[in-house]
Amino acid sequence: MRSLKEFEDEDNYLMLSGIQHFQFCRRQWALIHIEQQWEENVRTVEGQHLHEKADQPFIREKRGDKLIVRAMPIKSRELKITGVCDVVEFIRDRDGVKINGMDGKYMAYPVEYKRGKPKIDDADILQLTAQAMCLEEMLLCKIDRGYLFYHEIKHRVEVLLTDEYRRKVRAIVNEMQDYYQRRHTPKVKPGTFCKNCSLQHICLPVLMSKRSVKSYIEGKILE
Repeated sequence: MRSLKEFEDEDNYLMLSGIQHFQFCRRQWALIHIEQQWEENVRTVEGQHLHEKADQPFIREKRGDKLIVRAMPIKSRELKITGVCDVVEFIRDRDGVKINGMDGKYMAYPVEYKRGKPKIDDADILQLTAQAMCLEEMLLCKIDRGYLFYHEIKHRVEVLLTDEYRRKVRAIVNEMQDYYQRRHTPKVKPGTFCKNCSLQHICLPVLMSKRSVKSYIEGKILE
């Protein structure tokens, strides 16, 4: 039986999906995950629609030697993150691990669905790597690769999950945990990427360079 402390600790777990927000802009991540601000744009709506197709909770689909599990909840006690895998494909392999209710052994491979096309940076890869690290901890196995399916190009890209990516994930999560524990929202560093941000009207990069969103809103209320 799990202790009360374990349940309380899980309340402080960060969302794995925040890794991508953090890579895009640390301030955007803090506004969403610390200050609980959110605003939708076309990109976020399209992304949600795409994930709805992949996220069919508790559905298992068997295709020969492949077991497909959708919307699989995952977490890591080491990293203190939690999330959901769009799809996890379990491929029958004698070097794999046992899956509850299934005969034989299976290797696990996370599959993440994205609305656009492959990015120049490694944000998508790091999110996928974090998913694999959670699965490894939960299943007591080693996962050497995963897949990113990009809706815009209708193509699946294989990703080798290297030690370098794993080190980056740990460094990012540690920084996220530090900001979260201190409830710290980083200052604005405006750039061309601000135009693609779903929070640009909330963030107000020009006005917010020296003020937090909270202080700005409080000031407006008192006017």
